[in-house]
Amino acid sequence: MQLSKKGNNPVLAVGYFFRGLRLLTDPQLRAFLIIPVLINLVLYSVVLALGYFYVSDLIDQFIPDWLQWLNWILWPLFFISFFIAGFFSFTVLANLIAAPFYGKLAAKTLSIITGEGGAGEEQPLTKVMVAELKRIGYLVVRALPLLLLFIIPGINVIAPFLWALFGAWGMALEYMAYPLENEGMLFTEQKQLAKSIRLGALGFGGITMAGLTLPLLNIVVAPAAVIGATIYLHEVKQD
Repeated sequence: MQLSKKGNNPVLAVGYFFRGLRLLTDPQLRAFLIIPVLINLVLYSVVLALGYFYVSDLIDQFIPDWLQWLNWILWPLFFISFFIAGFFSFTVLANLIAAPFYGKLAAKTLSIITGEGGAGEEQPLTKVMVAELKRIGYLVVRALPLLLLFIIPGINVIAPFLWALFGAWGMALEYMAYPLENEGMLFTEQKQLAKSIRLGALGFGGITMAGLTLPLLNIVVAPAAVIGATIYLHEVKQD
């Protein structure tokens, strides 16, 4: 599969996410949304509760004394970063649990937008779970060094920005994976394809990540991203 240059447009990519949100109301997708939404509801309720009780104390510990005078700038940055990190981690867990359902959602979305009932057949459960674990391994290996930056005085000031870029890339890989798996593409091929539209992928992943940090909305952001990614990849695919 090859993607056209328009797929590298981040503004266009962001638009596909909102198209995914709008398509959530399609009656044909309702049966494919119930379980993923319930999974997200439980897990994001947990991370919100943990964030409410613990994030403030963690942030105070990570801002060194000599930077306390910049608290009015650093505290919001670190607060946002810890929430992004938390939601990113819980999103990966939620996606691992919901992966089989997202594959079916991507397949059904493709059949709706193409009008072809057999388009986009989902993959066997074992193949889906192996692919999901490989993707998680790739993300964890890169997330750990970034998390360590938070405890290095001085350098931890740029950690929030680096984490945001990494989070956007990770979310793009996560949600583009489901329609690409239905095309028979493995993780290595998915990653190379995403790199060919890196700016667009970062735009799509960035708006998805932002949505995941918003209480209540984050319950439906993941399925919307699956739908949006399916439309995105289909419309920028070169024949």
